[in-house]
Amino acid sequence: MPCETEAKLRVESHEPVRERLLACGAVFEGRVLETNRIFDRTDGSLRRRGCGLRIRTIAAEGGREPQATLTFKGPVRAGPFKSREELETPIGDAETVVNILNAIGFVVILTYQKRRESWQLGECRVELDEPPHVGLFVEIEGPNETAIRSAQAELGLAGASHVKASYVRMLLAYCDEHDVTDRVLEWPDASATA
Repeated sequence: MPCETEAKLRVESHEPVRERLLACGAVFEGRVLETNRIFDRTDGSLRRRGCGLRIRTIAAEGGREPQATLTFKGPVRAGPFKSREELETPIGDAETVVNILNAIGFVVILTYQKRRESWQLGECRVELDEPPHVGLFVEIEGPNETAIRSAQAELGLAGASHVKASYVRMLLAYCDEHDVTDRVLEWPDASATA
């Protein structure tokens, strides 16, 4: 099964990381606005098992046609980095898949947007992420811990502590703390971003 291994780091600003990426010869791959819909059964059984089910729609800069994917994530495995099974496939019509998931007992428990800037640094993919309300993050995804640690050091982030909580967990907590009952967190200027 495909496995995702990544380090997530909270940063005060993306600019120093962006400067290091350029200095290291990383390849800029683009900026997008993601809209993520997170599903669970009404009894919360997926989250209780540590699993996730998501439909992500990506609007890229330049007005290209949005793309959507369906993703299942298994429980997080023990280790210094976040590692979990990940199954993902492109989907043609996100709304039809939403209706299918609803028909078989899944409901949306959270909808959130995230601004993401993507870079390729050697074997690793580096994402500069900005979900609403919870801060700025750098995600480094790679084939193994050695490659991730090397990229982290190249970016001047070797001493940064890893954030284990998912964006979903952080944003659900934000909704609970701020009485966001519809659990929809979007950027007010989202149409201008993508």
